[in-house]
Amino acid sequence: MKKMSWQVILGLALIALSAVVYTLHFLVFRDVHHIFIYLVGDIAFVFIEVLLVTLVIHRLLGEREKRAKLEKMNMVIGTFFSEVGTELLRSFAKYDNNIEIIRNDLSAAKGLTNREFSLLGRKLRSHDTKIGCYLEDLKNLKAFLSSKRDFLIRLLENPILLEHGSFTNLLWAVFHLADELAHRKNLKLCKTDHEHINGDIKRVYLLLLGEWTDYMKHLKDNYPYLFSLAIRTNPFDSTARPEVT
Repeated sequence: MKKMSWQVILGLALIALSAVVYTLHFLVFRDVHHIFIYLVGDIAFVFIEVLLVTLVIHRLLGEREKRAKLEKMNMVIGTFFSEVGTELLRSFAKYDNNIEIIRNDLSAAKGLTNREFSLLGRKLRSHDTKIGCYLEDLKNLKAFLSSKRDFLIRLLENPILLEHGSFTNLLWAVFHLADELAHRKNLKLCKTDHEHINGDIKRVYLLLLGEWTDYMKHLKDNYPYLFSLAIRTNPFDSTARPEVT
């Protein structure tokens, strides 16, 4: 026989102690009627207690834990955009030959409502971008991603990101692009290889656009001062300046 777990032993011990106390009560007071009145009453209350614990208290604690995880997750995403994401968007916007289709929407992020942010996110994830990235652009992009590799690895090691599938997909796409560029010593690419790299850039760009929109919405709802800075450094607004005027 397998050894009984401590939970089973504890359960049996508690039942035995309960039986001992009820026996002691009977030996002292000789009142079976009184014992059963309280016994049935206690059993009846167990169902209400289960309801309170499992459906009310457990749900409240779960929601609180979920909000705490979401807050930590958005802190990690904010760090990503500060270190890598915003600069990548600024560069990719220069490579996007169809940027004018979405530039006005992106530049007007300051005045968007929550519903408009959601609609914009869906629109950006299906943006028909035409990437035009050339030799000097690829050299700069390769150098930038190489300099941020350790930072990106530390992000992937963060267990909080397991709760955010779309952002994890973005990180993997960025890593893939960085690896593709790192494996090419000569960035004077043939047409087929150039199209392949442009496709990798497009994948990262579209994922970045969606995550940036969601993050901006979060800042507007919860951190107006951070949202103000994000607007003043908007990578799609050519007139944006970090100084407050």
